[in-house]
Amino acid sequence: MHIPESLQDLADSEAVRFLKRPKTILRIFTGVFSLIVFSSLLTDGYQNKTGSSQLHCVFNSNNVACSFAVGTGLLAFFSCLTFLALDAHESRIASTRFKTAIQLLDLILAVLWTGTWFVCFCFLVNQWQHSPPKQFLLGGSSTKAAITFAFFSIFIWIFQAYLALQDLRNDAPVPYKRSLDEGGVVLSTLDRSAASPINMPSSGPNNKNYASSALSPYLTAPKVPRLVMMPDS
Repeated sequence: MHIPESLQDLADSEAVRFLKRPKTILRIFTGVFSLIVFSSLLTDGYQNKTGSSQLHCVFNSNNVACSFAVGTGLLAFFSCLTFLALDAHESRIASTRFKTAIQLLDLILAVLWTGTWFVCFCFLVNQWQHSPPKQFLLGGSSTKAAITFAFFSIFIWIFQAYLALQDLRNDAPVPYKRSLDEGGVVLSTLDRSAASPINMPSSGPNNKNYASSALSPYLTAPKVPRLVMMPDS
C-alpha cells in the first residue's frame, strides 16, 4: 500500500513523534483520569435528599470527601497540562540546569500525586461504605466512576514517577564536564612530555648549549667605534 508523501511527512513530523512518546501518552491518560474524577463529582456528586432541597455530597453527606476529590482531580489535570506544554518545548530549552530542574520537579510531583490519589481513593471508599443505602436517588454512577479512576490514577502516577526517574538518570548533566575533559587532556599531554627524554636540554655549566647561550650576548653585541686622539702637528 502506497502512502502519499504528505501523509508520510505528517507521520514523520515532530508533533506526531511527540504524541507517540510514552511520557506523552501517559500524561494524556493521567489528565483524562483526573478529568473524569472531578467532572463526575461536579455534575452528580452533590444531590439533595428525598425530604430536603439542600445539596449534600453523595459520599456519606461528607462535603470534605467531594471537595477533596474534586480538588485533587482539578489540580492533577492542570499539572498534566503544564508538563505537557513543558515537554513540547523541551527541545527549545537550552539551559541544562533548567531542564534538570524540570525533570526533578516532575519526579517529585509524580510521587506526591501517587500518595495523594492513594489517600483520595481510600477516603472515598471509606465514605462510600458508610453511606446509607438509597439515601440519594442519583449519583451512584458518578461515585463509582470517581472511585474507579482514582484507583487507576495511583498506578498511572507510579509509572509516571518511574519515567521521570529514568529521564533524570539518563539526561542528568555532569557539572563542568567539558572543563574536566579538557583538563584531563592537558594533564596527560604534560605527563607524556615530562616522561619523554627527547629535547630535554640540561641546564648545567658543562653543557655546550649552556655555554653558547651564556656567551651569545657577547658574541652578538655590536662593536662601538673608538675615538682616537690625533697628535697635533
